[in-house]
Amino acid sequence: MSSTLTDGIRITVKPAYWPERSEPETGHFAFMYTVEIRNEGEEPAQLRSRHWLITDADGRTEEVKGEGVVGKQPRLQPGERFEYTSWAMLRTPFGTMRGSYQMVRPGGDAFDARIGEFALTQPHGLH
Repeated sequence: MSSTLTDGIRITVKPAYWPERSEPETGHFAFMYTVEIRNEGEEPAQLRSRHWLITDADGRTEEVKGEGVVGKQPRLQPGERFEYTSWAMLRTPFGTMRGSYQMVRPGGDAFDARIGEFALTQPHGLH
């Protein structure tokens, strides 16, 4: 699990191995992650885009950038939260993810809300 706070925006991530979508014998390890974005600040903010760095156990890093999350660009008033679940595929039984969301205030000020690094680990994948 990871929890970070940037400029009033708290991002908490809870990852889990997804055995139903994984095929370890062919090097496909699926991981779900649930993200909660909570506005703990005093100003509204809207999520515009995402930037992820996904690294497997062999050091291969995939960079993912795009508009919004799960097809949405949530606007959060102070005290509001938005939660979604997504997933990633690795070629190894463990790895890490980290990144940021570009947030924009009503006046146009933009900032990157940091997503702290978290582990993706197949249960019993580490010996």
